[in-house]
Formats: sequence, C-alpha cells, structure tokens
Amino acid sequence: MGRIVVGVDASPGARRALAWAAAEARLRHAVLQVVHAYHSQELAAPLYFPSQHALPGIPVGAAGEPSQQEMTTTLRDRAEFEEAYRGQAEELLEGLLGELEETVAGVEVQRTVVEDRRPAEALVALSADADLLVVGSRGRGGFSELLLGSVSHAAVLHAVCPVVVVPSHRDEHGTGQPPR
Repeated sequence: MGRIVVGVDASPGARRALAWAAAEARLRHAVLQVVHAYHSQELAAPLYFPSQHALPGIPVGAAGEPSQQEMTTTLRDRAEFEEAYRGQAEELLEGLLGELEETVAGVEVQRTVVEDRRPAEALVALSADADLLVVGSRGRGGFSELLLGSVSHAAVLHAVCPVVVVPSHRDEHGTGQPPR
C-alpha cells in the first residue's frame, strides 16, 4: 500500500486537489495524508518590548529593559495565539474532510498539521516518504494572475516523488476565462 500526500489550505483549489487525491488513493488502495502547514512565526506580531522612551507611563525595567511581568504577558499572549491558530488549522482539516466526506469514504485518511514550517518546505519534506504529492495550482497567495502559486511551484521543482498539480477551474478567476 502506498501513500499519497495532499497539501491543503482554505482555497477552492485545495478542495479540488483533495478530491483528486482521494480518488487516486481509492484507485491505488493507498493511504491519503492530508496536510495543512503554516508558519506561526509569520502570522503572529513580532515580539516587541518597548524601551523607556517608547510610551510614557509604561513601566520598564532598569536601562530600558522590559519588566519580567511584560515579558511573561507577551510570551503568554503569543503562546495563546499560536494555540488558537493550531486549533483553526485542525478545524480547517476537519471542515474540508467533512465537506468531501463522500469523496474520501473508503479511503484511509491521515490528518497532519505541520506547525512552524512554510507549506512548501513541509510538503517537499513529506514527499521523501510519499509515492505521490498532490497540490492545487493556486492557493491563497496574492498573485492570482500566476498559473502556479509558490507552493505548487516549489513542489514541482523540489519534491522527491512524482507531483500532480490539479489545475484551477476557469470560474475561479471571476471572468469565465482561464488566467492569462
């Protein structure tokens, strides 16, 4: 039995990639590993501790150092943010698999959330033990006119196993026309 890895996010292309990968896993009697990766360090605000000159009235330690209480509060808030984002990532996987319940029926599915790693890096690393890597052609990135997003581009260039890039539908671009 082989293993097919599919990378997903909240984009329409991810749903199509997941559906395609599930059908392929069923045909091959393979395990389907559904992966959502994110880099929480890029999502959270940077750690910031004000100097003694930054904001009047805010207590800081000696020589402008942040107080122990400030550091503890900031680190706790960051940990809470990261935990909340991990919960959202788990919910994303659960929601996608719920939406495509009939499509993945009869397929052994492994849910994987990869924290603190860029999606492209995580998928390329997972490709080392996979028989096939499946990605959508476009994710949620800001350059919608490109045919390939950064993750699918990195997967094609660097994955260790064969890669399938599931194309987007024409309707996704809002013009009824394929991207230029």
